[in-house]
Amino acid sequence: MSDPSDLPRLLVQHAAACPFDPPDELARLRAERPVTPMIYPGGHEGWLVTEHALVREVLADPRFSHRAELLRNPLPGASLSAEPRPAPPGAFTAMDPPEHTRYRRLLTGQFTVRRMRRWTTRIEEIAAELLTAMERHGPPADLVEMFAGPLPGLVICELLGVPTGDREEFVRGMSVLGRLDVPAGEKMAAFGKMQSFMLDLVRAKRERPTDDLLGGLIDSSDLTDGELAVIGGILTGAGFDTTANMIALGVFALLDHPAQLAALRSDPALIGNAVEELLRYLSIIPATVRAALEDVELGGELIKAGQSVTVSVPAANRDPKHFPDPGTLDLRRPTSAHVAFGHGVHQCLGQQLARVEMQVAIPALFDRFPSLRLAVPPEEVPTREDMMIYGVHSLPVTWDLPREEARS
Repeated sequence: MSDPSDLPRLLVQHAAACPFDPPDELARLRAERPVTPMIYPGGHEGWLVTEHALVREVLADPRFSHRAELLRNPLPGASLSAEPRPAPPGAFTAMDPPEHTRYRRLLTGQFTVRRMRRWTTRIEEIAAELLTAMERHGPPADLVEMFAGPLPGLVICELLGVPTGDREEFVRGMSVLGRLDVPAGEKMAAFGKMQSFMLDLVRAKRERPTDDLLGGLIDSSDLTDGELAVIGGILTGAGFDTTANMIALGVFALLDHPAQLAALRSDPALIGNAVEELLRYLSIIPATVRAALEDVELGGELIKAGQSVTVSVPAANRDPKHFPDPGTLDLRRPTSAHVAFGHGVHQCLGQQLARVEMQVAIPALFDRFPSLRLAVPPEEVPTREDMMIYGVHSLPVTWDLPREEARS
């Protein structure tokens, strides 16, 4: 059995043989003791859960809290000095019902499937503009820099109504917050700057109403400027880095699995199912945490009140009890309750937007560049073990130019 104090490293590592696979130790834990003791950075005694059914049980059970002041950060490099504090007004993702319910209900109307589908045309336009710029740039190119990163960044900026001239700096500031190797003080400074920007944006929209998500919340709720600024920051963080890395890592995985890519290209209607399988197979969110509000029996173990429980998303999504042959990327696999977007009342609010962006971006990329391939050996692609959201720092790609261009 692994050393409990050594387990946090498993949350951000991947198998040596494959950048898409979680470490083998997670599979061993899932088979031997799916609820296992773990020592968190700073010495907190808690638990790590790796089995799919038990992960869903934790995420759906109201006896496990998501309140910020109760949680311990399980990731390596977590600040050891800062004590957990209550979430500020508006930070609904770090609250329990009924506070969480109040905010969530206000936002749900902004993220309906119908509304996200209406965004499809605009996302297609943004994708086409980025791909045209990439085509003009010519091969080789960094897919993260030229396409996977800008696309969700531009979409979330338009969704929130961020002015065009502020978007580049806004997106750059958000990227600092996801790094594990950035000191806590630097992160706090970046967070403060982003919140100040968001507060100014909300105040400007109160003076001049706009037809966007923040404008809609201002018009339909009694939220304060501070609450709206916090909500805007949360939506930006959740909708930018995650989708950018799913697009980039998803393309990397498809290029590394040419038979699966060929299947997708021969059957465009497969894209919806393909996105779900990529979400399951890649599982870029390493973990999420809950705190026991009372003593709870889970998987034959007694979780004591006050202890933190970390659930491993990659381990759950590779559980052979639920997903036959889970280590195989199979775009035709029936979609069945992966936890890439979480589960329960805190399931990702923007999941429909993420799905639409991926369903647009991936086919558009391969339609524009049918000969797209890696420009470096797969083992030279730099992966993000130093980030809270897994992915690639860059994805060098190349493609064949039309014959007349190649001659010139």
